[in-house]
Amino acid sequence: MASETYRWIYLDADGSEVEHEDLVTSAFPTQADAEAWFAESWESLPEIGVSAVTLMRDGAVVYGPMSLEPAD
Repeated sequence: MASETYRWIYLDADGSEVEHEDLVTSAFPTQADAEAWFAESWESLPEIGVSAVTLMRDGAVVYGPMSLEPAD
């Protein structure tokens, strides 16, 4: 069975990828692990310039970009 890996891609307000030392860039072994990390961390992401995230599985988009901006 092939091993899947999940990664978050972090985007700024212009849709450009954000790189920051506080962002987790390592892969998660399951979608549930990736989403659990996100559930614990999403509120702090805008503080370092992240406006949206996309979840990737082995280079393919699972979902996103998902905005972190407050709803109007």
